[in-house]
Amino acid sequence: MKKNISKLTNILLPLLLGVFLVYYAYSQFTDQQIEEMKSQFRDANYNYILISSFFSLLSLWARAYRWKYALNYMGHPVSTSTNFMAISIGYLLNLTVPRSGEVSRAIVLQKYEKVPFDKGFGSIVSERVIDLICLLICVLAALLLQYQVLRDFLLAKVPVEKLAILGTIALTGFLVVVAIFYYSKWRVILFIKQKVKGLTEGAISIFKMPHRAGFLFHTFLIWFGYIATFYFGTHALASTSTLSFPIVMSAFVAGSFAVSFTNGGFGAFPLIIAELLSLYGISAVAGTAFGWILWTTQTAIVVVLGALSFLILPLYYNNKK
Repeated sequence: MKKNISKLTNILLPLLLGVFLVYYAYSQFTDQQIEEMKSQFRDANYNYILISSFFSLLSLWARAYRWKYALNYMGHPVSTSTNFMAISIGYLLNLTVPRSGEVSRAIVLQKYEKVPFDKGFGSIVSERVIDLICLLICVLAALLLQYQVLRDFLLAKVPVEKLAILGTIALTGFLVVVAIFYYSKWRVILFIKQKVKGLTEGAISIFKMPHRAGFLFHTFLIWFGYIATFYFGTHALASTSTLSFPIVMSAFVAGSFAVSFTNGGFGAFPLIIAELLSLYGISAVAGTAFGWILWTTQTAIVVVLGALSFLILPLYYNNKK
């Protein structure tokens, strides 16, 4: 019973947060502004959205192909198509419970390709480490390109003192857990250590595998696709089509954080994008419309591909058998 309540809470709370953010954003607009936003949707150049969607699919394919390098190194060759469908399912599940997609990816490979869960999940963790580094590089680039504007924005929006206190508490708790994990001889801890060993093997595989150049190239392709998706998306609206690349990078970084910490950015993505673009003279109506157009099209891709993957995977493997 408690387990079911916990699962339900994990699903409902992020969704309720998204609903609240949507309500909050639209409660700030007058009827005239809402009508103006509708006209932004009607007048948008959806040819650019198609181009944007192409680069989104390119990123997804590159992620599926990149995953093969770590899996091959661990002795588990998996086709790009299976990886693609596993990732699509993972993205779909991330729309319900944040970060649940990573677990589902490993489960899919365990079910259909007999890849041990700990190794499959470890390879995903290693990917996330690399992607975090790439995101930090993008953050650094945005800060260098738009330092003054972004600094003022962050200082106004982020409670630095509270974050420092929470960070200190989190670090202390982490060190305590590490000490218990390292020195304890409890049976449960020993079992966890065994599983962590498999995770570690997956996580460090990218540093030992052959063809590291190929892995890095596909990593570049993933992030190039992400930025291109955002860049061409801005050209869909006349109000945002003239934004310079440094501004686009700043908005891309803000949107990335919104997606990372919520259910695929539901509610938060358009709100944060509109807030940031307002620093550059883009109206809240245009910024929100742009955020919703880009979020909706990308989410539609995730939903369609994820649903199709759920249907196709069993058929694909039944035919292989």
